[in-house]
Amino acid sequence: VPLSEVLAAETVMCLNRAMATLRDIWEEIGIPEKLQLERTEAVKDHMKSLLDMMISEEESLKEYLLNSIAACRKELDTLHRELQLGPCEAEEPGTILQMEKDLRARVQVLLKQKRDRKQELKTLQEQDQDLCSILCTPRFHIDSDAVPSLHDLDLYRRHLAVLSAEKEQRREQFVSTKQQILLLMEELEHSPENSFEQDVASGDEEAFCLSQHNIAALQSLQQQLEAQRSLNADVCAELRSRIAVLWERLQVPAEERELSAVH
Repeated sequence: VPLSEVLAAETVMCLNRAMATLRDIWEEIGIPEKLQLERTEAVKDHMKSLLDMMISEEESLKEYLLNSIAACRKELDTLHRELQLGPCEAEEPGTILQMEKDLRARVQVLLKQKRDRKQELKTLQEQDQDLCSILCTPRFHIDSDAVPSLHDLDLYRRHLAVLSAEKEQRREQFVSTKQQILLLMEELEHSPENSFEQDVASGDEEAFCLSQHNIAALQSLQQQLEAQRSLNADVCAELRSRIAVLWERLQVPAEERELSAVH
C-alpha cells in the first residue's frame, strides 16, 4: 500500500477520534443534539475550508511549475538561436517538478555560455581597438549586439594574432629605421624640418602611428638622407681631388698637406 494512502487513512482516523472526543465533551457538558449538529457542521466547514485552502495552494504551485516550464522552453529556444546551436534536446520523461528543475538548469548553462561569449567579444574588441589605433587599420567587422558564434570568436582571435604579429614587425622596422635616420641626421647635421621628422626624432616611440603610410614615409626619409649623404660624399671627393691638384700645382709640402687632411 502506498505511504500516501496509509497517511490518508490515519488522517481519517484522527478526524474520527477527534469528532468522537468532541461528542463526548458535548454530551458531558449537556449540549443539546441540535447544537451538537450545528457544531459538527462548523467542524466540517472548518475542515473543508482548510482542505480547500491547501488544495488551492498546491494547485497554485502546479500552475507556477507549468508556467516556469513553458517560460524555460521559450528561453531555451531563444538561447539556442542566439548561440547558433542545434535544436533543443528532447526532454527526459518525468514529473513536473523534475522537468522544471532540469529545464531551469539547462537555461542557466546556456545563459553562462552567452555571458562568456559576450565577455570574450568585449575583450577582443578592446584589443582590436588598441591594435587598430596603433596600426591605423579598420576594425574587425562583427555585430556587437548579437551573441557571437564560436566560429566568429575563433576568426576574431586569429585576426588579432595576425595584427599583433604585424604590429611587432612594424615596431621592429620602425626602431631599426629610426636608428639609421638619427645617425644620418647627426652625420649630416640635419635638424627636423617638419612635424613628421620631429615625431621620428622624438623619444616617444609608443606614440608613433605604425600605419603603412608612416612606415613608407619613414623609409622614404631614410632614403632621402642616404641620398644626401651620398651626394655630400661625392662633392667632398670632388673637392678633395681638386685640392690635391692644387697642392701639386702649388708644390705644397707633405707636412702641410697632412695638417689639412684631417678636415
